Amino acid sequence: MKIEQLRQKIKKFPARPGIYFFKNDRGEVIYIGKARSLRDRVRSYFLPSPDLKVQNILSETADIDYLLVSSEKEASFIENNYIQFYQPRFNLRLKDDKSFPFIKVTLNEQFPGVYLCRRVEDDGARYFGPFSPADEARKLISFMARVFGLRTCENTVFRNRRRPCLEYDLKMCSGPCVGLINPDDYRENLSRALLLLEGKRLELHRQLQEKMERASSELRFEEAARWRDALKALENLKETQRVISTEKENLDIVGFSRSQDKAGVLIFHMRDGRIRSSSGRLLELNEGETDERVLARALRQFYSAQEPPESILLPFKLPAEALAEMVTELATRKQNVRWLYPESKKRKVLLELAGQNAALLLEKEEPSGPLAELQARLALPHLPRRVEGFDISTTTGTEPVGSLVVFIDGQPARSEYRKYKIRTVSGPDDYASLREVIERRLRRLLAEKGPLPDLVFVDGGKGQLNLARQVLESLNLGQVPVCSLAKKEEIIFSEAHPEGLRLDPTSPVLKLLQHIRDEAHRFAISFHRRRRQKRSLTSALDGIPGLGPARKKRLLQVFGNVAAIRSAPVEELARVLGPRLAATVKDRLS
Repeated sequence: MKIEQLRQKIKKFPARPGIYFFKNDRGEVIYIGKARSLRDRVRSYFLPSPDLKVQNILSETADIDYLLVSSEKEASFIENNYIQFYQPRFNLRLKDDKSFPFIKVTLNEQFPGVYLCRRVEDDGARYFGPFSPADEARKLISFMARVFGLRTCENTVFRNRRRPCLEYDLKMCSGPCVGLINPDDYRENLSRALLLLEGKRLELHRQLQEKMERASSELRFEEAARWRDALKALENLKETQRVISTEKENLDIVGFSRSQDKAGVLIFHMRDGRIRSSSGRLLELNEGETDERVLARALRQFYSAQEPPESILLPFKLPAEALAEMVTELATRKQNVRWLYPESKKRKVLLELAGQNAALLLEKEEPSGPLAELQARLALPHLPRRVEGFDISTTTGTEPVGSLVVFIDGQPARSEYRKYKIRTVSGPDDYASLREVIERRLRRLLAEKGPLPDLVFVDGGKGQLNLARQVLESLNLGQVPVCSLAKKEEIIFSEAHPEGLRLDPTSPVLKLLQHIRDEAHRFAISFHRRRRQKRSLTSALDGIPGLGPARKKRLLQVFGNVAAIRSAPVEELARVLGPRLAATVKDRLS
């Protein structure tokens, strides 16, 4: 891709956390980065006067791709894993095997210790994390030592103690090295610490609350204060992320998404407990093919070309016969695979992330999304990147107003919205009001040589459609397409469908047109409501001799509304307006 093409592609990147990949013309990953907002971060590489490193990256870049994650912190962890897996030439940092820190709990000892470590090993201990920055892990260890009395000393020190150390004196340890706490009580404290590390904070909060209340009721106020302080400290601790497993498992996480004619399947490959790479593919759908059948077909294709891991996490259950076929196929290759489903919260988080990126496969394949389908459905000459929608709001002909909303690339461009006071129509005539608003808008665009819409949208049925077409033709703009959407029946009318087009309620095209209609209606209603409120407050005071804007404003500030002014004694009005004008106002309002 040329630089300008890359700039256009980046405009469609989401403003969400993720990691991005710069690729060369052979499809090789040459640079990986993380971002809080993918669109803003990647766009920054194309600013004027980039530094030498960015110039070198861009000189070899042919394409840019990305993956979504749940948070900026998770982006850091996954970026680290992908860099170690791909070893991109322009990533100077994170290529070594250094990793983010974990918390290690040595459960296989009589008095388990809690430590900071950099590697997860198969040694019978439990590992939690990773943490970024490492200070978060240190704060957690300090919290567990202070609140639950867990030891943080190494075994060589622990086994050779003859008297309590300074940590005990500072109330940062319960002194298990010299028998100041028995193993059962120590394990009970450890079980509460594990609740924290496992993310079960509500249960831990409940237990600490109970201990505080029990100690208080038994007049052990010093102990109650300790549990109170523990509760406060617990509330200040940050949540940890959930993307990287602390079990050294080999697992494929399968994400699935489907459009009308295609399905996207994205698989995260977790090896040794870390998401290190991903694979995706698109499938053409057969008529009447269910999601389960599509997914089974995709998995058969995928694992026929490479070895499956020990476990595969699926987004939903597959038909028994389809699963049996895959089990038989894998068994011939001496592969014993476990099929898992999202039973735990952690697995659901992983599947949600994979599903989001599977949906992105469909969007990347068809970058226009619903716009391309809208173009096909209405037989439009161009992709409707700029759609302008019109609506009228009035109440029995009073204070009629019009609204214009603009959607660019399927998204509302609110800075281009416009509202109109109806000037030439008296009485309840929505057709004439709509004609005025469309004509004023288009004449303005022609006079200022502004961009014409790719599609004009009006709220209504055949009548509104024909009216908008007449306005366009009168201005020699007959080439601009028009469509309308009738309320209740949700029927689309256009030149290609003069008798109306009904779409499935889940159709992206219908949802887009409904969004435009609802935005135009909301914008018109809010403007109309403000006009009515202003009129109801001031119309009765208009035209009273001697009552100018300043005195009218003062009167409303003191009394609040016209009704209160009308019921107020003339003496009170005189304090604000003077006796002569007060008598005039009272006479006019009575």
